[in-house]
Amino acid sequence: HARVVDSLEAKHPEAAQHLDEARDDLLAFTGFPRQIWRQIWSNNPQERLNKEIRRRTDVVGIFPDRTAVLRLVGAVLMEQTDEWTEGRRYMGLEFLAKARLRVIDGGPCGDGTDQQAITA
Repeated sequence: HARVVDSLEAKHPEAAQHLDEARDDLLAFTGFPRQIWRQIWSNNPQERLNKEIRRRTDVVGIFPDRTAVLRLVGAVLMEQTDEWTEGRRYMGLEFLAKARLRVIDGGPCGDGTDQQAITA
């Protein structure tokens, strides 16, 4: 992040300042296990769903009213939900379980070491 901000500083100071101010938001995914970073910062599932909705609405062409569009899009969304429920998950449950684990620093122990606990 710092290298990108430094490289933009000379030619685009406003963009560099904006990126610097948004640092925490941009790097929020790094608080999760490395194995799921790609799934977090990728929007492939959303793009795939949008493409499927476009494909289905293009087949119909013209809808008689708004409720017809909502019925078709709702059916596509229900179909997608069924696929994910049956096990085609973008992120495995084991990775999601790891993402919930947090190290809590309990401060120094009597023996001079730091006390830590892991909680879900």
